[in-house]
This record gives sequence, structure tokens and C-alpha cells, in this order.
Amino acid sequence: MDATTLRATQAPLKEQYRAEPTSAVVTLRASGEIDDASIACKVETGRALAVAGLHPASGGSGLELCSGDMLLEALVACAGVTLKAVATALEIPLRHGRVTAEGDLDFRGTLGVDKGAPVGFSAIRLRFDIDADADDEKIATLLKLTERYCVVFQTINQKPALDVSVHRAA
Repeated sequence: MDATTLRATQAPLKEQYRAEPTSAVVTLRASGEIDDASIACKVETGRALAVAGLHPASGGSGLELCSGDMLLEALVACAGVTLKAVATALEIPLRHGRVTAEGDLDFRGTLGVDKGAPVGFSAIRLRFDIDADADDEKIATLLKLTERYCVVFQTINQKPALDVSVHRAA
């Protein structure tokens, strides 16, 4: 897809969202079933079934997906797609690109070993390795706009309002 096609594809959506702002609000959903036999959750990804379990550092077998890894994978996927879309819109041809995310977890927190240890990532590093003919200013703009428009990055960066509830099955 080139910049012209991307703009043509997005133009009617942008026009609609300007005219009807509420039409731009979409609720995304994910669901999963708790496994009856093991400490795992079967998540429907829309393309396949992903089975998430405990990370080996918290007693898991390593056979199931770790939700921390899945979070980083979602960040890589979103950042990669956003980078490519922004590069396309800015007409920066990318010969090659790689996105890497890594995050630091202290499992003492999630296992309750140390109440002072954080539960969750204490740091996440997102790296783009790109091969493109563009000057430093264009690359800086590419990075700035990728950060601005990457949904997963912004969600992690700006804590959303959260609501947690439990409902008893009938």
C-alpha cells in the first residue's frame, strides 16, 4: 500500500469521525475460558486459540503462553503496524524493519514473596531497527508519530480507567 492508497482508504473514515465523533468509539473485547484441569486460560484471539499459563519463573511449565510475553507481543505488533503506516503516510520507504520489546519483571511481587516488590513490569524498552533512506529529522518524526498513534504504547504509557468486577455463574 502506498501513501495515496492509505490516505484514500482512511479519508472517509476520518470524515465520518469528524462528523459523528461517537462513531469512532469502538469497544474491543477479549475473552477466555479458565481451564478446568490446569492453571491456564484459553483465550480466543480471533484467529486461533491461545492458551496462557504461568511463566516458568512463577511455577509454570513453559508450555503455555505467558501473558507478560503476550503484552510485549501486542506492543510489538501495534508499534510495527503503526510504524509502517506512518512511514507509508510520510513516504519513507522502509527496506527492512524489526521491532523488539523487552520488559523487566520481578517475580517476587507476583508471588507475594516481597510486598515491596512491584507486580508487573518495572520497565519496558521498545526498539526499532530500520533500514531506510531518510534523514535524521524524518526518522525522528517517524518515531514521534509512531509513539503518538500506537494504541498499545499509549495505553501502557497513559494508564486508562480500569473497572474490575466479578459475577457469579448461575
